Amino acid sequence: MQLRTLIFGLLLSFFSFSAFVSNAYAHGGGHMAKAPVDEATIKENAMKIVDGLVKRDKLDKSWALIAANSIEKKVISGNSVWVAIFINDKITDNDKRKLYVFLTLGGEYVAANFEGI
Repeated sequence: MQLRTLIFGLLLSFFSFSAFVSNAYAHGGGHMAKAPVDEATIKENAMKIVDGLVKRDKLDKSWALIAANSIEKKVISGNSVWVAIFINDKITDNDKRKLYVFLTLGGEYVAANFEGI
């Protein structure tokens, strides 16, 4: 469990650093973080992410029609993130029935998994 948390923290740090580098090159320096977004925007962004994962055959097609069951903020490895939780009753494997989509407070994709961390 701690290893997963460490890996998630490293991924989040990497994405934060990548966003900083991309922003610095695109805007000539200085980091401007995206302003935090509301739950409605997170829900919309998370559904687009799930749709993209379905289109790339990373998820079963039945996920394309599933709306987020809940949206919440969590602190993982000291970083605040949005988590959109999708539940697909058509999936028979209980370990793959609940999908967690992690986004930054600004609504950018971080990761998706079935473990929730």
